[in-house]
Amino acid sequence: MVKQTLESLAAGRYADAALAAPRQVWLAGLGAAMVTRDWARNDAGHVFRALVREGSTVESRAIRVIGRQINSSIAVARTALNKARNTTLTTVNGLVDSAVAALPKFKVAAKAAAPAKAKGAKARVTRRARAGRRRTSRV
Repeated sequence: MVKQTLESLAAGRYADAALAAPRQVWLAGLGAAMVTRDWARNDAGHVFRALVREGSTVESRAIRVIGRQINSSIAVARTALNKARNTTLTTVNGLVDSAVAALPKFKVAAKAAAPAKAKGAKARVTRRARAGRRRTSRV
């Protein structure tokens, strides 16, 4: 009987502890809220300003690092552009030189075809000029 009484007392203690646990958690939450409120009133301004100072320091370091990387990238791009420009100029100049060297071979053919083209081109120009005069006179 004593054994049963002790067992029931032990079970009662566990039951009481289990029922008291949620209330203790609630009270701990209320206490944490009060401590946080007091901290926010008294110390948060100083901590906030310190965090802002640290953040601005980190930001300025990041901007310096990123700025160096951007400058490096711009230099690489500028070098690539200059190489492409030089290659293009060399290629175009080579083609022009080849065309100039081949031009004497085609001068005879160009002189024979030139008068026919000139007449046709002149006729087209005069027709366009007349058409333009007609349009402007209608307006």
